[in-house]
Amino acid sequence: MSDTVSDDRNGQNGPPDSPRGLRRELEHYRLVVEEMRRRIRSLEDELEAASTMAEVPSVVVTRPELRNTLGRLVKKVAMIIQAEKVLLLLHQPDTGSLDVLPPALGITEEQANAINIHADEGVSGWVFQNRESVVFNDALNDPRTLKHLVSLLAVRNGVCVPLVIKQRDEEERLVDERVIGVMHVFNKRFDEDFGNEDMRLLEMLAEQAAAVISNAQLYIQLTEAKEELEDAFESIHVGVIVVNREGVIRLLNPAAAGMLELRDGDYSGQAMCDALPPGQVRDLIEVTLDTGEERTVEISMGDDRRVYQAQTTLMKREDEGGVESVVAIFNDITEIRRVERMKTAFVSTVSHELRTPLTSIKGFISTLLEDDEGMYDEETRREFLIIINEECDRLTRLISDLLNISKIESGRGLELQLSDVDVGQLIRRVAANHQPYTKKHEIVAEASDDLEPIRADADKLTQILDNLVGNAVKYSPNGGTVRIVATNEDGTVRLDVIDQGLGIPERHREHIFQRFHQVDDDIDHRSISGTGIGLYLVQHLAHAHGGKVWLESSEVGEGSTFSLRLPKDPEKVIEQRAD
Repeated sequence: MSDTVSDDRNGQNGPPDSPRGLRRELEHYRLVVEEMRRRIRSLEDELEAASTMAEVPSVVVTRPELRNTLGRLVKKVAMIIQAEKVLLLLHQPDTGSLDVLPPALGITEEQANAINIHADEGVSGWVFQNRESVVFNDALNDPRTLKHLVSLLAVRNGVCVPLVIKQRDEEERLVDERVIGVMHVFNKRFDEDFGNEDMRLLEMLAEQAAAVISNAQLYIQLTEAKEELEDAFESIHVGVIVVNREGVIRLLNPAAAGMLELRDGDYSGQAMCDALPPGQVRDLIEVTLDTGEERTVEISMGDDRRVYQAQTTLMKREDEGGVESVVAIFNDITEIRRVERMKTAFVSTVSHELRTPLTSIKGFISTLLEDDEGMYDEETRREFLIIINEECDRLTRLISDLLNISKIESGRGLELQLSDVDVGQLIRRVAANHQPYTKKHEIVAEASDDLEPIRADADKLTQILDNLVGNAVKYSPNGGTVRIVATNEDGTVRLDVIDQGLGIPERHREHIFQRFHQVDDDIDHRSISGTGIGLYLVQHLAHAHGGKVWLESSEVGEGSTFSLRLPKDPEKVIEQRAD
């Protein structure tokens, strides 16, 4: 007994199974447990800080705001993990690369721009492909690392974890997950190594970071798409009105406001019956809401009676199948209808213009053929033949005009046969050719003494002047002087055709060179027929020469002046236009 006591007192710990040895071992384990509890409390504090850090602002609506949020996030990650550098990489499906998502911490913009990693390269690629985290504490010698990036970023050690988006059901069960990239932390502070605890903590932070990135980017994409759509609706010339089934306006773009003569403003959220004036538009939307039937109609509105093609489309509820909203689209077709009316009038006029000389030709030829008894003397027969010849020329000019219009409309253009043309001689010939057709008018050609020959297509230049002089005579039913004046002007030749006729009302002046346009809705012009293609053709013939034609002046009741400017060498001008 005494020996045992003596041995126990002299020993340091006593035998392992002795009471004193057991007490010491229990004390050791108690200290270990206490240390573990301390570490757990420390981890809980860090997780609480991480949770606070990773909260997304209530609204992240712009890319700068997302960048600022991520800036705060990476700083907190660095603080919690005790890392010097933090880097986020996002997967780009179109290129298959992992691109830097700024901002990065401890990495310059130049370094970030130099990072080019494919989704199957290095530690980043392995983590992305396998969805598993990696800790490496010897970056330079670890076979998984990309050595040029280790050198570029001066990496000693690091942790790489996947950025995983997790979707859960109402009972918080995981139903789907998707990796969108990876998160890196590099260089543990105080020259320490990263451990598994760092990796698990970073995985928790990465899950929250992935949610921040995914939700914010989705929100930004939706916001930007919405803004683009709204900008498109604001800028298009087609009127758009969207009204829900309660009769509340969801969208009314500026084109629709202008169509309805409403003041500029935001009409979203207003009741349709309060915002829209009574009339065809409101009736159309109400009928579509009531019947649930899509409609297409034409309506006329405004003091100028503009014509709109109105079409309503139903937006239906996916769950119930009922009408959610009505989209009404209004397309201004005033010009289309105007051209259609002009085309109809053109066909009628051309038919008349063709029939008139043909009737005259047929009549005189029949008269000559039936004159078996020599009723008409030689002078009368010659007069008949002159009339027939003139009517044939009239038909030839009309058919030539129609053929040229056909070339213009088909995009084939007008081919020029250029030669040296004496403008003074040409205008005198045009005046002489037109004089026999009128007894009320005096047609005068005036050319300046210093005129030089120009390069032009003589036939087409004659056609231009024939149309201008013909119009001058036609729209001067009371007679008067028609002057063709040719002068030099700044290295070009200017031709003016001046009449003393009816003039052109102001509302027609900007349309006067449009095809099929006729000044026939004014009481003084209704008795004057025409095809409405003469001035349209004149404009294209002038342009083909590298020149231009315009209405210089016109006063109702005081005549008009049409002016033409031609270059002396059209080929140079045409080449410059092509360049």
